[in-house]
Formats: sequence, C-alpha cells, structure tokens
Amino acid sequence: MNPSFWHKQTKAQPLFPDFVWSRPENRAFAGKLLIIGGNMHGFAAPAEAYAESVKAGIGTARALLPDAIKKFVGILIENADFTPSTPSGSFSQKSLGEWLAQGMWADGTLFAGDLGRNSETAIVIEKYLQKAQNIVVLTRDAADYVISAPQSIAERSNTLLVVSLSQLQRLATATGFHRPVTFNMDMLRLVDWLHEYTERHGTHIIVRHLHTTFVAVNGQVSTMPVTGSKPEIWRLKTATHTAVWWVQNPERAFEALTTAVHQI
Repeated sequence: MNPSFWHKQTKAQPLFPDFVWSRPENRAFAGKLLIIGGNMHGFAAPAEAYAESVKAGIGTARALLPDAIKKFVGILIENADFTPSTPSGSFSQKSLGEWLAQGMWADGTLFAGDLGRNSETAIVIEKYLQKAQNIVVLTRDAADYVISAPQSIAERSNTLLVVSLSQLQRLATATGFHRPVTFNMDMLRLVDWLHEYTERHGTHIIVRHLHTTFVAVNGQVSTMPVTGSKPEIWRLKTATHTAVWWVQNPERAFEALTTAVHQI
C-alpha cells in the first residue's frame, strides 16, 4: 500500500491535468524570471536557462552575469545585464545591490549555475537569499553553495533545490538530518525520506533516482518515470521549467512543480 503523501503520475496521465490547460495566454500575465549565473570560465548555464525559459512559456526573462564576461556573451542572451565581478571573473559582493533591485522586479529567481567556486560569490548568494522575498530555484553548482551553508535557506519557505542524489546526500549531512541518503535506497524509502525532510524543512526538492523524478513539497511527494537525459542536462532544464511554472502559480507549488516535470 502506498502512503497517502505519495502521488504518482506518468507521461500519459498527469496528476493535475487542469494545470496543463490553464496557463496564461497573455505574456503580460506569464511571470517575470531573473536568471543568475556564469563566470569568466563558463556561461553556458545561464544562456541555456534563458533559452529554455522562453520555451517553457515565461512572460519575460532577464539574465544577470558578471561583467568580466560581457565581451564574450554577445547576442547569446537577448536580455542580459552585468554586475561587478571579482578579479577572477566571478560575481563580487558589489553585485548585491543590483541583484536585489532585479529581484524586486522578478517574480522568481533561478540560479542556473556556472558560478565557479569563489568566496565573494558565496557571500552575495547568502545575502541575497536572506533579503529577497521572491521564489528562488537553485541547481548545479549554485545548489552546492547553499548545501555548504544550509542556514541561508533555513528560514525560506519558497526555495527549490533541483539536485543530484549525491548533492541530496550532502544536504542531509550538512543539515544534520537524522536519516542519511544512500545510493541503494529503493523508491519507497526515498519517497518516505523526502516526505519527512520537506515536512520538517521549508525547502522544496526535486531529485532523480532509479529512472524516476521525485518532487517533494511540504511533505507531499510526486513521482514520474523518465527516460533519457544525461544527469548534467536534466537538472538545468528541470530547474528552468519548474521555475517558470512556479512563478505562474506561486500559491500552488506542489501542483506547479509536479506539472512542470510532466510537461518537459
């Protein structure tokens, strides 16, 4: 018998079919998404997220990148702004003011990754998470920053991590959760783990394991079988689509994230 908090969907049968047909038809009502990412040595993630957000149906997307890569970006991102960078080409602490100003404009923020490893970037991410009020989605190396400092999202109820199982394992350790994550977990045990963790912590989680995508929000868990997609690809695409659906349905996170996973 499946527990009451476990909800299953398939590609042929979405859990929330009404959501599929009730999306905003006018771009003015389809949400505003801020995408943050990139560093001197890589900016593919924010560029891919920007393009994917348009495919996902966002009303308006805007990207923020460190100014060290301005001359390299060119026309890859149509609507991009640049903020101060460190000597190594990552976001500096001087970026915070612009991040917060753009965050006030946006309904949600997607930290797409390619941030590199930089102590100043870690500080500005933590301060943004403390001050910003909007929806925040983090994936790839952006998620690593908050996994290393989980107190930055401890008080946020509108935060989503789209992570690998190894990242989830590190999150459990970093937050001192009493149940570890293991790679030999079967589906029922992982569903139960996600149920308990997201019921105790405000953070929402999406993870893949056993060819299945798991969505966990406030103790409710949905699952959907998946095929294809390399691990490094699925996280960014999933994070982008879920960010778009969530900003369009901010009061119904579980339904929005579950439907986004179905529609990818």
